[in-house]
Amino acid sequence: MTTPDFATYIAGLPRVLAGAAALFRDTEGRVLLVEPNYREGWALPGGTIESDTGETPRQGARRETAEEIGLDIELGRLLAVDWVHGTARPPLVAYLYDGGVLGEDDLKAIRLQEEELLSWRLVKPDELATYLPGALGRRVLAALEVLAQNTGTAELENGNRVG
Repeated sequence: MTTPDFATYIAGLPRVLAGAAALFRDTEGRVLLVEPNYREGWALPGGTIESDTGETPRQGARRETAEEIGLDIELGRLLAVDWVHGTARPPLVAYLYDGGVLGEDDLKAIRLQEEELLSWRLVKPDELATYLPGALGRRVLAALEVLAQNTGTAELENGNRVG
């Protein structure tokens, strides 16, 4: 029996996508959302982790935030990890980091990446489900709960707590 080489073994393993985002709030507790031009709806600043280049989730969230809204901010703790099943794509592991509270000067410094984003806005937590339906909205609410209760990272599946 022939043993496959390591590259063949790795090529045959299941695939998972990985994304990372930052949760920014203003002094009133509103959440910063961005409006992509490549799909319907709203999102958090963030995107795909460039794992092929060795990028980590934290690095990916910071890079994407700097690219998308022009703010290069050291991110705080990991608030949530979410396993999101896909129908037309592999599953996604989504990491959500604390971006902190943005002051007036930070908000004025936002510069959108026009190739990807149409606009940004601040949304009250009780209005998030309107802008972020489904798993993403539940993920953000779970992260806000982690911050409010000063608890550990939320483990989620499709935006719902597990464990």
